[in-house]
Amino acid sequence: MALRSIFDAAEVRAEFQNAGINSQFIPLIWKYVIQNPNSEWDDVPSLPSSAYPLLRSKFKPSTSTLHSVFNSTDDVTTKLLIKLQNGAFVEAVIMRYDTRLGKYGGQPRPGGPRATLCISSQVGCKMGCKFCATGSMGFKNNLSSGEIVEQLVHASCLAQIRNVVFMGMGEPLNNYIALVEAVRVMTGPPFRLSPKRVTVSTVGITHAIKKFHSDIPNVNLAVSLHAPVQDIRCQIMPAARAFPLEKLMDALREYQKNSQQKIFIEYILLDGVNDEEQHAHLLGQLLETFEVVVNLIPFNPIGTLSHFRTSSEQKVIKFQKILRGTYSIRTTIRKQMGQDISGACGQLVVNIPDKRSNGSAGVLADIEDLSL
Repeated sequence: MALRSIFDAAEVRAEFQNAGINSQFIPLIWKYVIQNPNSEWDDVPSLPSSAYPLLRSKFKPSTSTLHSVFNSTDDVTTKLLIKLQNGAFVEAVIMRYDTRLGKYGGQPRPGGPRATLCISSQVGCKMGCKFCATGSMGFKNNLSSGEIVEQLVHASCLAQIRNVVFMGMGEPLNNYIALVEAVRVMTGPPFRLSPKRVTVSTVGITHAIKKFHSDIPNVNLAVSLHAPVQDIRCQIMPAARAFPLEKLMDALREYQKNSQQKIFIEYILLDGVNDEEQHAHLLGQLLETFEVVVNLIPFNPIGTLSHFRTSSEQKVIKFQKILRGTYSIRTTIRKQMGQDISGACGQLVVNIPDKRSNGSAGVLADIEDLSL
């Protein structure tokens, strides 16, 4: 039987409880493992004597390994290829920004350099979105909560992570129990990420959205909408048939009423498909009663996996102007980062590289920290 990750919090708590070991030791173990990644269980100080044989027989400090690291030529994006215990691979991406380079309300933002980690929740994905490379893999398996958290552990060795976005491989709300457990670990000791700096993206799993706020309050919800009407959504996102737009909007309305939080809307612009002025007006009408931030994402090419084209810069800017000017909807345009290492939005699909790349890390104007 394979050993579990020490970051599989529910399993660790259950084993400690059965053994009569106080659960207050768990965060202390996590902190030691993070600071001493190559340690053995006997190296962890000040645990009850009964904890050591239990840890040796049931858990590993890490069930995954960092296989390869690739830095993009823009010096702001790093892709991590992580090998899981079952031999499968997932990808995570570190994106570096400088909040001082952006503006909010016409004023410079406070802060400084920071890093956002884009995390995977599944190996592959069953949603099959036609503009996304991950969908071409099909669905392989869910990650455990520990395997999700270990991505943060690996990334923290390379950068100081302030924000986490669940926008990597997989549909997070299709791995709901592990997602919730992982977020609770990340926002507790020793990680202590602010829930307001954690964002979970979904194509619109309505039944999960309805309980999202009560299970992980103050965490941001992002919705991959990508079309303002149901028929276009179904053309480019086959899973939309199971989650009709009308029911999705009802679920979002209920979520916003209960949470009193902004909803982030992700909208990939596909030339001639969903990027015309009429689509901007339809989107504005759909969202004008909500408190949202729309993040327009120019399509990132995924080679022969898709026939879509990237919208022109003029179209993107016009789309933004309509949403802002006509409907007073806050709208940003996502910068294209990490295309050369297939680390940009929609490009995550496992390819085993044959070398590591190391380089300096620069900064960009802030684009992910939209809740400030």
